[in-house]
Amino acid sequence: MSTERSNKEAAVGRTQGSANSKLKYVSLAVLVVQNASLILSIRYVRTLPGDRFFSTSAVVMAEVLKVLTCVIILLVQRRLSVWSTCSHLIDSVVLQYKETLKLCVPSLIYTLQNNLQYIAISNLPAATFQVTYQLKILTTALFSVMMLRKTLSKVQWVSLLLLFLGVGIVQLQQEGNKESVASGAAQNYVVGLVAVVISCLSSGFAGVYFEKILKGSSASVWLLNVQLGVFGTTLGAAALWWNDGAAIAEHGFFFGYTSAVWCVVGNQAFGGLLVAVVVKYADNILKGFATSCSIVVSTVMSVYLFGFHVDILFMLGAGLVISAVYMYSLPVTDPSPLATSSSLSEEMTEFLPKASEGVARPPPAVQVSD
Repeated sequence: MSTERSNKEAAVGRTQGSANSKLKYVSLAVLVVQNASLILSIRYVRTLPGDRFFSTSAVVMAEVLKVLTCVIILLVQRRLSVWSTCSHLIDSVVLQYKETLKLCVPSLIYTLQNNLQYIAISNLPAATFQVTYQLKILTTALFSVMMLRKTLSKVQWVSLLLLFLGVGIVQLQQEGNKESVASGAAQNYVVGLVAVVISCLSSGFAGVYFEKILKGSSASVWLLNVQLGVFGTTLGAAALWWNDGAAIAEHGFFFGYTSAVWCVVGNQAFGGLLVAVVVKYADNILKGFATSCSIVVSTVMSVYLFGFHVDILFMLGAGLVISAVYMYSLPVTDPSPLATSSSLSEEMTEFLPKASEGVARPPPAVQVSD
């Protein structure tokens, strides 16, 4: 009898393992497409002639869609019980307000980061942004060493050096090597570069801070996104009022919105939730591989869509960055607990609101950001 039960359990295990394996690669493929398409689509809608939508309103709408999606998922998990779901949200978000307030800082930083992403992509070629934005791996690693006292393997330190070198090479001669975009789209390369660097710094700090305050949390990824979304929507609305309040009062919140803009907003919200699935069913090596693939896809599509010119320096720099991303994602051989990689906090930034590149992860107990 026990043998028969063991055989059944083994068969169920093999079936589940096969399903998880398929879901792993499917989710990674979707992540590659989502990462590349988000950057390309933002670049496209921000360089079209005519009325330009307010990026601050797009950030707010992405947060709203993300919160609504998470609430629906929580509702389904509780068998469509509205009362049970509302009670759970009120208890977790309102009554346990001290835990919710801990997310105010990372939410503020991510709101800033999301707005900076629009500024950067509006002023940088899509491929250049995609490569440069990988500096978030470097900033996250450095903040992890300083704030969490983590140690990195020799391979990871070498990969960070290659990453910095690759991004530096990509910047060479890029000022005079812009894409062919609409004449009405004003661009400032320096502004775009400053925006992406600040975005990388904020991404690194927020990811490490988020890991530090949430270690040991038992909250689900969907609840975490609701908590973050509450602050993200509020802070995003404040940024909207501060930066574009007068213009929105005159033209309206959805001024300049087209079907393409709505696709960008939906893609941005979807990306943060997609990473939760990727983290659950894929490992860090495959995620690094997906990031590398998205860089390649963005570069190739930029050539066809925007007339981006790929020169030797860009190919060399991008190659170094892709290699660095893959090397950094390799497992650490040192079994010591202190030798853990800071890739966890870098991954954590992916499931939070942005684009996402990329792409945050909660602590191990939460198993989790776009």
